[in-house]
Parts: sequence; structure tokens; C-alpha cells
Amino acid sequence: MKQEADRTTLCLTLSKFCRAEIIQISLEAAAGWKILTAASGEEGLAIAEAQQPDAILLDVMMPNMDGPTTFGHLQENPATANIPTILLTAKAKMSEQQQFLDLGVTGVITKPFKPLDLVEQIQEILDWNVE
Repeated sequence: MKQEADRTTLCLTLSKFCRAEIIQISLEAAAGWKILTAASGEEGLAIAEAQQPDAILLDVMMPNMDGPTTFGHLQENPATANIPTILLTAKAKMSEQQQFLDLGVTGVITKPFKPLDLVEQIQEILDWNVE
């Protein structure tokens, strides 16, 4: 992909109440991806624009600017509008997930999830080949 030494890069934007470190370590170890972390929607927007990750994992529930609002800002910016974005949510009902998909996100992953299973879910949603 386009990052250092063809290493896939993801921007992980989660509220401070999630276990971002565990998810980051799991994704780096299991998939070899470079993970950029952000603790807020605002920080995620800045990282996405500056670093141009291959994909964004975005928590729905965050203080100040929630995931759907952050996604809207990503879509408004030509520099970030085409970055595939997956929402992470505790809302498990299909109707709730469909509302998120209707926003134009690439996919939705429900919490709780096992960090190691997350790699397979991301690869499936983004149609990335398993290496």
C-alpha cells in the first residue's frame, strides 16, 4: 500500500474509554499494520488529513464529536473523502447498523469484539487479501 515500506496504515479513532492500546497492539502484531491512534474525532480528522491512512476505524460514541459527525467531516474534505471508513459500535440491531451504512461508511463492526478477530473483520469489509 502507500505507507512506509508498503506497510498498510490504519487510523484508529476511539474514545479514551475504549482499550485503544490493546486494539493497536493486536492489529500491529496480527496483521503487521501501522496503527495511528487518535483519542477524539478532532484528532482523528487531523491525522487522516496529514497521514492519509489506508483506512479509518472510527468509534461511534465519542465525546464532543461522535463518529457519524467525524465521518461527515471526513467526507467534506477532498483530502479524506475517499479513505475507507469503518464504524465501531455497540449498537447491534441491524436497523441501527443500516443507519450507519446509509451514511456511506464502508462497513460497521459491532462491539464487543475480540481484538484478534478484528483483523479478519477489517480485511473482509475492505476486501483486503490475507497475507
